[in-house]
Amino acid sequence: MDTYSLLREFADSWMLLVLFTIFVGVFLWVIRPGSSAIHRDTAAIPFRNDDAPMGPEEDQR
Repeated sequence: MDTYSLLREFADSWMLLVLFTIFVGVFLWVIRPGSSAIHRDTAAIPFRNDDAPMGPEEDQR
């Protein structure tokens, strides 16, 4: 059996299973209980410094 066929067989079976398991693990990690506070905080990053009104020097950007 040549190297290409061996690697192709490995990629078609076991690597597919490994990558699918990693995908499901990341998905479950993202939707785990308690992560909503982290996601909410991360989503609010662009709005953290919006309390100060813009001055004339900032309008010209």
